[in-house]
Amino acid sequence: MQKSIGQIVIGAFFLPLMIAGVWAVEPAKQLPSASEETNQSMHTKKQNNEKKPYAVIETSLGTITFKFFPDVAPNTVGNFIKLAEEKFYDGLIFHRVIKGFMIQGGCPKKDGTGGPGYTIKAEFNDRKHVLGTVSMARAQDPDSAGSQFFICLADAPWLDKQYTVFGQVVEGIDTVKKIGSVKTTGNQHTGNYTPPFDKPLNDVVIKKIEIMYQ
Repeated sequence: MQKSIGQIVIGAFFLPLMIAGVWAVEPAKQLPSASEETNQSMHTKKQNNEKKPYAVIETSLGTITFKFFPDVAPNTVGNFIKLAEEKFYDGLIFHRVIKGFMIQGGCPKKDGTGGPGYTIKAEFNDRKHVLGTVSMARAQDPDSAGSQFFICLADAPWLDKQYTVFGQVVEGIDTVKKIGSVKTTGNQHTGNYTPPFDKPLNDVVIKKIEIMYQ
């Protein structure tokens, strides 16, 4: 029997360098021309574009690293990176955990009803929902995703092409499983008929999400 996702669905380092006591006078250095400067800038940008972005999620139960799929979900990937770099996710929780199914986080209200204040269009694609898949949560409207995301604990083929897959866990699947095994409030199927449903009894905190390029 297929599982319903419901509600909002499964939905820098700065190192200062101080050099003291150096008073030598250096010869004037030739500055690059405008064209040289532009070429250097373009070369740097090209190098950055050639590197692949990864998200590193530091949680209270361990670290999860996942790669992005910008080829099939460019806007979704761009939105997630933007929010992460703005530190939107820092301090939020995995507010919904269903054992054997998925873990969900990214809600600023920490109850599954919040978002960044806007929504993005769906980018349904051919990527499958399997163990470690990172996908966007949403409400019934396909274009209602914003900031909430979920990570699959097992294959969930009924979600394919219904939710936007935009990443895959490459390190820390044990952390994903650990989060997926925490005790929760349960739901109607487990005898709890009073919200919140499927919320961990002890908060699983997203301490921070960093975007790395390799």
